[in-house]
Amino acid sequence: MGMVGTASAKNLVCVWDVAGKTGDVYNAAIDYGVAMQKNGVEIELKSYVDERVAVEDFRAGQCDAVIATAFRTKAFNSVAGSIDSIGSSTVVRANKIDIPASYEVVRKVIQLFSSEGASKMMVEGNYEVGGIFPLGAAYPIVRDRSINSVEALSGKKIAAFDYDKAQGAMIQKIGAQPVSVDVTNIGPRFNNGFVDMVTLPAVAYKPFELYKGIGTKGGIGRFPIMIPTVQLVFNKAKFPEGFGLKSRVYWSGQFDHAMSLIKKAEAGIPAATWDELPAENIPKYVLMLREARIDIAKQGMYNKQTLNIIKRVRCSVNGSDAECASKNEID
Repeated sequence: MGMVGTASAKNLVCVWDVAGKTGDVYNAAIDYGVAMQKNGVEIELKSYVDERVAVEDFRAGQCDAVIATAFRTKAFNSVAGSIDSIGSSTVVRANKIDIPASYEVVRKVIQLFSSEGASKMMVEGNYEVGGIFPLGAAYPIVRDRSINSVEALSGKKIAAFDYDKAQGAMIQKIGAQPVSVDVTNIGPRFNNGFVDMVTLPAVAYKPFELYKGIGTKGGIGRFPIMIPTVQLVFNKAKFPEGFGLKSRVYWSGQFDHAMSLIKKAEAGIPAATWDELPAENIPKYVLMLREARIDIAKQGMYNKQTLNIIKRVRCSVNGSDAECASKNEID
């Protein structure tokens, strides 16, 4: 057997970052490796630009852990993966999206999942979630500003990650057409007009060169569809007992650093590119996302327990919301 799970061998972590070794995710993984060394775990990193390959290499046992978007890691743990559910972290006050409060929901859910009491939920079979951090609110980005309402999206082509079935289900629900993409081609598909809309966080604006697709007619709606996360998942057999909790606590402590990267990315987008949605439409859209989220969970694409946990956190942040009259989001 050799010395599996001890400090004698280095643990290989496959790291997906759209910018490769120069990206923020990869840099965060370097700092993580230094921190875990203090816990007696030697970590070696392998960089991937293609997320699918990183996850497949992990699944095949070529790496001991992987860092990728929750859309991909959900296959290893549906509880943590369902944080990235549409509209689940969105807080609305007085018909306005409260972005700081929405991030507070994400922070609290990550803290909860990084606590000792949640350790069992972070394990599924041989796999364990070793950390969660936010990529930033994903906004609707359009090639034509006249697409400024759900009604205007009818019949339009919207990019959907083919490995996240929930996206396609949501797009069909609003009468639009899902077009299959992945992280390697979503930028070109949008920029070359194969799709009318993409939903991405600000950190994708520069690496995917989205300004080319936005041009002079397009824009970004300041309405977060979801707040996607990147997650670390590892093979339990390859790490020492108790490693998972230490790892999750480490990443939970990186939340403020992640927020500074998100704010920097959003500030780097020209002010004229952003569009505010009409205030009267916001409650209607939030309700639409909630109904779609529940529908998608009933189809087995989101973990119901996670949706109920996020709802309780939402109500701890914004208790006056009408939805807080009932305890659960879904039975």
